[in-house]
Amino acid sequence: MDITPLIPGGRQVIDSYGSGRFQVSQEPYTSSILVTPDWTKPWLVQNFDDISINSLAPILAEEAEILIIGAGERMQLMASLLRQEFREAKIAVDIMDTGAACRTYNLLMGDGRRVAAALLALP
Repeated sequence: MDITPLIPGGRQVIDSYGSGRFQVSQEPYTSSILVTPDWTKPWLVQNFDDISINSLAPILAEEAEILIIGAGERMQLMASLLRQEFREAKIAVDIMDTGAACRTYNLLMGDGRRVAAALLALP
């Protein structure tokens, strides 16, 4: 019995991740990335403390309802000012380690949710 979720063609699925790399829908990336169901882009942010509302502008333009942030090797807390900016934009933000963020993004995307991920590359 196949229990793999049915994912519509053309959707961005995170295939794998590792030290300094991601593979999304069979495309390799060697930096941090932004991912939505429709596209994947390199993300110039390299450290959790450098995340800003401006660095996430491409995701804000997509009207995602959920933003998953992969914070690297471990979960971190977001500055309250940044969290407030997301609240005002009506975007739920969940921060976790990058591996958990990859898995959560795939699960929510497979369920048809309007999800986006901002993933810091692992060292």
